[in-house]
Amino acid sequence: MPDLRERRGARRVSVSGHFGARALATLEVRLVDLSITGARIEHGEILRPGSRCTFHLPPAVGSAVLSARVVHSRVVGATPMPDGDRRLLYQSGLAFLNVSPNQRAALEEVMKRIVPGGGIGDARLTF
Repeated sequence: MPDLRERRGARRVSVSGHFGARALATLEVRLVDLSITGARIEHGEILRPGSRCTFHLPPAVGSAVLSARVVHSRVVGATPMPDGDRRLLYQSGLAFLNVSPNQRAALEEVMKRIVPGGGIGDARLTF
């Protein structure tokens, strides 16, 4: 059996005890609703209630980046996949944290541009 160290290409160091770190990922979401205090989003990956995130509204709708906390997350259905499987679909509620006056103004502008029951076009949101 080959030595694993040969395949890694870089030296690794074992860490003992508790050494915290953070891993960030981008998740595309669909905005379901929006307010000055939070948003409801729909997505294909589970989000843990209580976790913190950064919510990005795209420039196409009035760019804003906000810190948020996941308040709740639940399965709302499933979508069919090309291979015949089904993928769970989630909706999560976000509470915005420490919203600055500039961020509030940006949110108010976005909300003016959203047609109730309509939408914001093809703008992609990331989380």
